[in-house]
Amino acid sequence: MSSQSTAGFLGALVAAVALAAAFIYGPSPSQLRNPTRSAAQPQAAPAAEAAPVAPAPRGPVIREVPNN
Repeated sequence: MSSQSTAGFLGALVAAVALAAAFIYGPSPSQLRNPTRSAAQPQAAPAAEAAPVAPAPRGPVIREVPNN
């Protein structure tokens, strides 16, 4: 058995373990379709209308470039 085939076997083994862990610890398909809402987080009342926000300053504006 050469080192390349040993590395391939070990790589396949690690990939299989990672895939199994993803299926075991990942969300079930029913959780993906119907996400549950936490009772600890109350729903916020929708805001009537948000006030317009002024744009953030973007930095210094160079109006003239000295021509030396």
